[in-house]
Amino acid sequence: MTRSIAYREVAGRIRAPASKSSMQRAVACALLAEPGPEGTESVLRSPSRSADCLAALGAARALGAAVDDRGGTIAIRGTRELGARGGPSGATLRVSCGESGLCIRMFSPIAAAFSREIELLAEGSLTRRPVGMVESPIVELGAECRTAGGLPPVRLRGPLRGGSARVDGRASSQLLTGLLVALPLAPFDSSLEVEGLASRGYVDLTLGTMRAFGVDAGRDAEYRRFRVPGSRRYRAAEFEVEGDWSGAAFLLVAAALAARGAPLEVLGLEALSSQPDRSILEALGSCGAEVEVDGDAILVSRRGLEAFKFDASDCPDLFPPLVALAVGCEGTTELRGAERLRGKESDRAAALSEEFSALGARVEVEGDLMRVVGESRLRGGRVDSRGDHRIAMAAAVASLVASEPVEIAGSECVTKSWPAFFEDFASVAG
Repeated sequence: MTRSIAYREVAGRIRAPASKSSMQRAVACALLAEPGPEGTESVLRSPSRSADCLAALGAARALGAAVDDRGGTIAIRGTRELGARGGPSGATLRVSCGESGLCIRMFSPIAAAFSREIELLAEGSLTRRPVGMVESPIVELGAECRTAGGLPPVRLRGPLRGGSARVDGRASSQLLTGLLVALPLAPFDSSLEVEGLASRGYVDLTLGTMRAFGVDAGRDAEYRRFRVPGSRRYRAAEFEVEGDWSGAAFLLVAAALAARGAPLEVLGLEALSSQPDRSILEALGSCGAEVEVDGDAILVSRRGLEAFKFDASDCPDLFPPLVALAVGCEGTTELRGAERLRGKESDRAAALSEEFSALGARVEVEGDLMRVVGESRLRGGRVDSRGDHRIAMAAAVASLVASEPVEIAGSECVTKSWPAFFEDFASVAG
């Protein structure tokens, strides 16, 4: 589907979408929660129904959870089929993770908690994304694990026993999240030594979600060593899914770029959230936008915007909205962390450079550094989303500084994280 976008103003009030990062972690913990008497279930409030979250719910169902979508909430009754408690064996169970990188990397250790053979399958762009990092730690912790030369599918047989393992956290924190969630079910305590952990905030989000479901794990101050007690079981809980800072960043940037300068109020964001993309507020402040935090509401309005420097190494999902923001700033903006963009839904560094150049922007990438030269006005034109939801959303925001409409090919890819993005954006844009 190709959409033509031509907006000049953004103002009003809108609620942030639900966080797929928060939602998927809650689904995993609810899956593993001890099934109690009739009626004992976890209830997820303000849930996300993005494609990635539907993949996590599908994986939970396949692994034995009962999932009941009730509209405003989703109820999950945990599985009884855990390998550490003598779960079933037999034919290989095949579980689809859709196109979700978090789902396949997080559910790999979780699937290894079961005693039967389980194969985690990928679709679309995920078939080309690396998952080889899951193999060694899972094997060190007592289960079987192999991939197709570092790519999906991932085949596992547990149960995990616990013990010690080394984890490479430089590319992603998603495997560590899965290990932290799964290892409390192992019979023995576990110790994880982590090298070069990226996106530490997402690990804190994981630990906080675990605590909400009754399980604690510890870490040192440098995020290098984690201790996970074994022989535990999660408890069913009521859980409020956080608003999504990654998605809200596009709205907040749009408010900073809008010509009139009227404020946009984005509701439902936890100001003290562990989500790394909360740092969009720092970037907006650095470039001169007016930002006000009022409880769970963020108000942003335009002022004179100047080029800024920002290190997005721990929040690489902010690169697309940051590039859109930088285009509207006077001068040359420098963004660090571009090396972390290679293994996303697209090669996001190349996609941002090439697609924004098609609109008349100047975006250059040199190693870990991306430079964006501010333009008083883009010319507009056609952008290929490359199947990447964040490229599509960034192009829509860029229409605010384009002389002609921006056409976005493959715009339906936003369903991965925010199915109603274009409708929601239109509700506050004019």
